[in-house]
Amino acid sequence: MFLMNVTPYSDVNRLLNTLLTRMQSILHDKLVGLYLYGSLVTGDFDPVTSVDIDELEFEALKKMHDDLIHKYKTWKDRIEVQYVSLSGLKTFKVQTSKIVNISPGEPIHFIEAGKDWLINWYIVQENGIVLFGPNQASIITKISKDEYINAVKENTLLWSEWIKKYNTQSSRGSLAYVVFTLCRALYGYKHGEEVSKKQAAEWICEEFPQWKSLIQNAVTWRKVQWSNEQKSVGLAISKVNEFVDFSIHQVIK
Repeated sequence: MFLMNVTPYSDVNRLLNTLLTRMQSILHDKLVGLYLYGSLVTGDFDPVTSVDIDELEFEALKKMHDDLIHKYKTWKDRIEVQYVSLSGLKTFKVQTSKIVNISPGEPIHFIEAGKDWLINWYIVQENGIVLFGPNQASIITKISKDEYINAVKENTLLWSEWIKKYNTQSSRGSLAYVVFTLCRALYGYKHGEEVSKKQAAEWICEEFPQWKSLIQNAVTWRKVQWSNEQKSVGLAISKVNEFVDFSIHQVIK
């Protein structure tokens, strides 16, 4: 199956077509569908950012992803894909299932995924683009807006612990991720929908102008996150910590 021009970017379209073709050659009838979500759907893309898979298939997928990076070198550490079973998409609210995940900074590996992935599946449910297979609504158990908002709240509260792994030596790009993730969380909690990082950051600047300076810094940090110019965040970590505390307060007040 050829996807044609599903995005405005010719290099992305070539990558998606190669990815789908190679997935089909490995998984055959096990590949029920492939859905595009994230920055390419929300408009925030920056060209500069029921049977589980068995071990043999995993090794084949790993080799396929390694080969892709040799062919598309600019996509190293920038591809994010989840391989999840039909059963997992039907039962994630009540139990975990084994999925295969690859994301920036993480090699392809098995993880257990359950309700903690509800936000991701909600985004696919609401905004995902079908690249192959049936409409996503037919294979993902229905997620309500209230369930999404509650999951956003729970994830935001977890940042009180997650932020502890960052310090003055952490990269600016990693702290930009924290800032933009919380911008999207606060927007999602308030409006019940996912928007791009840029839209969420602009909303925060308008709604809470006291954070405009931090967000402008995060924009700069994000621009160099894939370059050799990236530096540690230094004392700016204190402002990020304050933003974490502020975000938590917004979802519990």
